[in-house]
Amino acid sequence: MTAVLRAREIAVEVGGRRVLDAVDLDLHAGELFVLVGPNGAGKSTLLAALAGDRPLAAGTVELDGAALESWPVRERARRRSVLTQSNDVSFPFAVHDVVRMGRAPWRRHPAAARDDVAVADAMAAGEVEAFAERPVTGLSGGERARAAFARSVAQECAIALLDEPTVSLDIRHQHRVLAVTRQRVNAGGAAIVVLHDLGLAAAYADRVALLDGGRVAAVGPPRDVLQPELLTRVYRHPIDVVDGPRGTLLVLADTSTSASADPGEPLP
Repeated sequence: MTAVLRAREIAVEVGGRRVLDAVDLDLHAGELFVLVGPNGAGKSTLLAALAGDRPLAAGTVELDGAALESWPVRERARRRSVLTQSNDVSFPFAVHDVVRMGRAPWRRHPAAARDDVAVADAMAAGEVEAFAERPVTGLSGGERARAAFARSVAQECAIALLDEPTVSLDIRHQHRVLAVTRQRVNAGGAAIVVLHDLGLAAAYADRVALLDGGRVAAVGPPRDVLQPELLTRVYRHPIDVVDGPRGTLLVLADTSTSASADPGEPLP
């Protein structure tokens, strides 16, 4: 399959320190690709590099077969949406206006005729209609995250890059966000999602990349990557993986391990 987003040997440096090194990645149409790994592994940095929001120290990124930097900014924004971890909006815009901001790349384009429909569909996807008139600055963290997700959906890009979109959400809305993303992928789109919840990664990903220290430790289908020995080594905490009641994997951390253990000591 032809990759809609491709990275080859990419590296990123921050403050003179290489935080991402020698990373290869291919994202295909119809694929939901999840990035996992411990804090500081490079997940958000990789997503930002793929979006073109982080300069590369080495390597290349291609979007739809052409160098990422060759795409004009507006055209890039019509091909891929980016949802960052920060959902801060400084001004008290109404939620429906924040969601409509996702249509900005389509201004003066024939697709602008879809603005009202796209915004309505996106608000339903994020389940934000009930507080559509409220100022976004007055929302809870979870409500704000749902509004930001709706804004990214309204952009109607074939490729979605989502950085920890479930972190502030309750269980229902965690699954809602990933189910909507899965629907868009099944319709011919593609998505890369950063997740901390390995159970969600197992349930929704077509492929998983496990990052460790700025490098890819493993990549493949969830059952191939989410292996107890590998996860235990990368996360430096005992982890079990078992089959769940509905055919998905359950990833369980050992709660008997002391949280105050010296990180330099071998695991039990």
